[in-house]
Amino acid sequence: MIAATVGYDLLFLAHVLAAVATFTVLIVMRTSAAQVARGADAAVQGTRFPDRRNWAARLIHVLPITGVAMSLAGSSDVSLTRPWIDLGILCYLAAAAHLEARTLPQERVVAEVIAHDGVASPQRGRQLGRSVDTVLALLAVALLAMLIQF
Repeated sequence: MIAATVGYDLLFLAHVLAAVATFTVLIVMRTSAAQVARGADAAVQGTRFPDRRNWAARLIHVLPITGVAMSLAGSSDVSLTRPWIDLGILCYLAAAAHLEARTLPQERVVAEVIAHDGVASPQRGRQLGRSVDTVLALLAVALLAMLIQF
């Protein structure tokens, strides 16, 4: 389907860039959580967890917009009736729900603790790391489905 129309190709490019950016943000979040879990000093923790909202993590919400648009603009090879697209949508819903309900609130608590106490406990870092791992695993399943296209 790629290179069929310029519009489709632009949607595909936006989808891939959003996916790469989402994975990058989540990997940085995971690395930051690991540093807290290893007991990083106050300067490192303060740099990694500024006391503000993490809007970059919400790039994940661009994925279904561009994905569904590609399905609607594409041929039957990428229609919404394909099982790999259904799996991708389900994985997105689970990943986004976990991100918004667990991961970002945990990250916010870690940032607030660091702002107030100087450092967060290694336990908080481990909890945040496991939460980010869950989101990454769900997105990895979606990525595999998109690559295999069963």
